[in-house]
Amino acid sequence: MQEIEQLCATARECYARGWAPATSGNFSVRWGSRIAITPTGLDKGVLVPQDLLEIDMNGSVLGGRGRPSAETSLHTVIYRERAHARAILHVHTIWNTLLSARFDPRGYIIIEGYELLKGLSGVTTHEHIEKIPIIENSQKYEVLAIEFEEVLRAYPDAHGVLLSRHGLYTWGESVAEARRHLEALEFLFEAEGRRLFGQP
Repeated sequence: MQEIEQLCATARECYARGWAPATSGNFSVRWGSRIAITPTGLDKGVLVPQDLLEIDMNGSVLGGRGRPSAETSLHTVIYRERAHARAILHVHTIWNTLLSARFDPRGYIIIEGYELLKGLSGVTTHEHIEKIPIIENSQKYEVLAIEFEEVLRAYPDAHGVLLSRHGLYTWGESVAEARRHLEALEFLFEAEGRRLFGQP
């Protein structure tokens, strides 16, 4: 399946760029009611299709080796709440970690005025205001899943969700679109972070 090959290539690229260090991050692609997703503890730098688990929309394992990530439920929530989504990418970068910590008390990050906002689906002008919700990090993933559902409904136009001091979740109608959203958002986080923290 081409989308699975593209997902693995994207995960390897994220690792190479330092966006999924150690065994962090998780990646998935959906077709119908089935999802191919990275298992827990896997080095994304060497990810191949045979490494992926097959699960259903409830997170039950249908095939593959290894154990599901604790964050699998966050993927299934996104797929349920964003019916158009066919791929989800979750990364841990310096800039999304710093900005999510900085704006955690406010509960969201606002990014506006940048040309690269037009890299996000449906955005046609740099005057767009992108509001990205932030959820406090927790190891209680059943609680996080409920909070994800709530913010996805509260922010229907958001292209991503941040876990504070943890990482970004973004999605798209294909792996290619999800990858474009990831690259655009990470560029915007870095630009905004350098501006706020006074870095050249």
